[in-house]
Amino acid sequence: MNIDFSKMNGLVPAIVQDAISGKVLMQGFMNEEALAKTQETGKVTFFSRSKNRLWTKGETSGNFMELVSMAVD
Repeated sequence: MNIDFSKMNGLVPAIVQDAISGKVLMQGFMNEEALAKTQETGKVTFFSRSKNRLWTKGETSGNFMELVSMAVD
């Protein structure tokens, strides 16, 4: 998967959709580290611009987003 992280200070937009319905669930930003962690753990991880750190969806609520597939547009 070839993603250009050279723009937007190393961030790319990431759109999360329901695997069955295709409904958009959320949009966040990933850097290379967030992408790697998502691929390694299977849990969707973003880079939080407000917290300036990686943030795994569900880390406080327990409602994790599990990675089913990933594509580049």
